[in-house]
Amino acid sequence: MTARCASARPWVTIMPVQSHSAKWAHESAAHCSADCQSAVSQVANLRYSRLPIGATNCRRFTRSAISHQPTGHIHRIALLLALLIIALPNHAEAAAPPAKPHFIVILADDLGYGDLGCYGAKSLTTPHLDRMAREGMRFTDFCVAAPLCSPSRVALLSGRYPQRVGIPGGIGPKSNSGIAASEKLLPEILRDQGYRTALIGKWHLGHRKEFLPLQHGFDEWLGTPASNDTAHENRDPAMGFTGTGLLLFEGNRVIEIAPDQSQLTTRYAERATRFIGQHTAQPFFLYVAPNMPHTPLAVSPKFRGQSGRGLYGDVVAELDWAVGQLLGALQRHGLEDRTLVIFTSDNGPWLIFGDHGGSAGPLRGGKKQTFEGGVRVPCVMRWPGRIPAGRVCHELVTSLEILPTLTRLADGRLPDRQIDGFDIWPVLSGATGTKSPRETFLYYWQKELHAVRSGPWKLQLPHPDAQTPDPARIGRGGERGAITTAKLGLALYDLQNDLGESQDVALKHPQVVQQLQRLAGQARADLGDDLAERRGSERRRSANPGDPSVGPR
Repeated sequence: MTARCASARPWVTIMPVQSHSAKWAHESAAHCSADCQSAVSQVANLRYSRLPIGATNCRRFTRSAISHQPTGHIHRIALLLALLIIALPNHAEAAAPPAKPHFIVILADDLGYGDLGCYGAKSLTTPHLDRMAREGMRFTDFCVAAPLCSPSRVALLSGRYPQRVGIPGGIGPKSNSGIAASEKLLPEILRDQGYRTALIGKWHLGHRKEFLPLQHGFDEWLGTPASNDTAHENRDPAMGFTGTGLLLFEGNRVIEIAPDQSQLTTRYAERATRFIGQHTAQPFFLYVAPNMPHTPLAVSPKFRGQSGRGLYGDVVAELDWAVGQLLGALQRHGLEDRTLVIFTSDNGPWLIFGDHGGSAGPLRGGKKQTFEGGVRVPCVMRWPGRIPAGRVCHELVTSLEILPTLTRLADGRLPDRQIDGFDIWPVLSGATGTKSPRETFLYYWQKELHAVRSGPWKLQLPHPDAQTPDPARIGRGGERGAITTAKLGLALYDLQNDLGESQDVALKHPQVVQQLQRLAGQARADLGDDLAERRGSERRRSANPGDPSVGPR
């Protein structure tokens, strides 16, 4: 029979010996917990014990020594040993190395900064996300690396600016490009550490097979290869059908063409909660990426007309319900204090859709713009017992920080390449006086550098904003509105006092302007800027099937 104490050392069997072994057993008890020491002491007095390898003189004890002991002693020894063995499992459990935490990242599509109750929304109801904010940390200055789907998502999963990865813009249905095989994404890092990985929802890093999630670190995938307004052609004869429309994948196979989008949020929630229940004993990384509230909006009958804010409000309410389903699953399975849950959005609201688009709240601009409304998004992180409840973080933090932070928490190793994100666990853990390690941030629109930030200062660089919503032609009822081009000049904004980027203070702070212009020059040399005709030494060309690793890393 085998027993184990809190020392978690390998075991050898120590057989009955002469009384001089009692002193050795008492000394060896220092390897165990207090309760274990007491039990070992009693056993040692009866010249029988079972102790960890590494104790002095363990080789002197042999099985033949048992023959020298009276039968009564043997019975007493056996009884005490049984009691010792029964008492030890709890100590073994306590001594086991801490289990790796579970991670859930929920990434909404086109949700605005002003679309949650905890961010000031008046006409939208989000009780579960508001609860997450009360029980965790809410971020006021959380930015994504691009105001558009594909580049924002690849930045989150790679910890690198999208220009460095080769996906600076959206990947369309006719594109042959996608995520390079040489990039190591977060699910790959975590899978190396024994994690079970799943993506449930939207991918948008390439729709050819070599670019799909299962080829880039995910064990499971149910979802769409791109946005819900994107039609791809399915030519897989093994499916028994072909057609064109929104494709729904299970793994590497198309399982539906043009699925009922009103059921997608519910289907994703059901699959996600089932995944949690199936992997309670194994660390997991669950990446949930709903297609909503990207247009065209769709909601299940149970939420239609329930929000009082039209279809957009109904969709947000169902998203909030889905978050509640995941939190409920964690509670049912006793995983709350072992799971870090992150909720955010891939970019700001698509303002040209009017009542079918969201709100950026006090921020200027929205999706496809590099004003704060395009890149600053809601973000809430919750981990009971590890992240202090009810905290609000006003530090500059970005989606680039998710990969290095989760890698650290999983005891993983960062890829051997430039990582643009920082480990923000000291900020999340609420350490006194901790500041965000991020001091600067780059605002790119595809291959154009539009702005740079350092601390509260944001320098807008001269550029055309070709995605300015035309206020006279805003969409309604799901119709796309019109855009116009605005020519923007050099401007300096103090984001701490001017969230709406309405007051240019460049003339008052010429030294700040010069410092930020130097930062812009460094960014151009590194990642390029088409407006300045700079290629950039580290800008990567898009990955194509025939050459998945072209360009610098």
